[in-house]
Amino acid sequence: MDKITVIIADDHAIVREGTRQLLECEEDLEVVGEAADGEEAVNLVTRLKPNVAIIDISMPKLNGIEATKQIKSLVPTTAVLILTIYDSEQYIFALLEAGAAGYLLKNVHSHDLIEAIRAVHNGESVLHPVVARKVLSRFVSSAQKHEENPEDLLSERELQVLKLAARGMSNKAAADELSLSVRTIQAHLAHIFDKLQVGSRTEAILYGLKKGWLSLEDVP
Repeated sequence: MDKITVIIADDHAIVREGTRQLLECEEDLEVVGEAADGEEAVNLVTRLKPNVAIIDISMPKLNGIEATKQIKSLVPTTAVLILTIYDSEQYIFALLEAGAAGYLLKNVHSHDLIEAIRAVHNGESVLHPVVARKVLSRFVSSAQKHEENPEDLLSERELQVLKLAARGMSNKAAADELSLSVRTIQAHLAHIFDKLQVGSRTEAILYGLKKGWLSLEDVP
């Protein structure tokens, strides 16, 4: 079994050590490097090309936002998972725009962090519930509703898949819900991304919210 390779970037050694110990208990995860600042994180990712980079926001030399931008520019196949104490909208939107696939707060349970690593590696987006509500509320409040009917772009099935994604369902859970295969769900998501000209679940969900196709009732 191929392991999911991970680097951890945080300027607190105790956080890096604790996270490493947690992840190394999992058979499918392998920590291949640690960085104490943003510049070192970018260099590590460029050299090691890990599957996932866990990045803090507040770091010396290069903050998490700039580090994420550079990582996604240099090694776009590495998924960036933000792990931080900050839930400021300023940081959240800057990091999502920079290409982060997930945004977790450091009060998250260890199990949720492990599952988030697996999820972003599988191309899914992960947002801490507090962060998700901030993101969704902001886009709902500024939504320009009824500009387009979803049927103009998406099939009925694709809209169903998008709504399940908005509810935070994994590909497997969505497949079970619709009695389809995981591969079929992945194909539907690929078609959705292509039609909406977006690159991730989060972007697709935000697109749906902007257009009024989704509401806060569609999300947890």
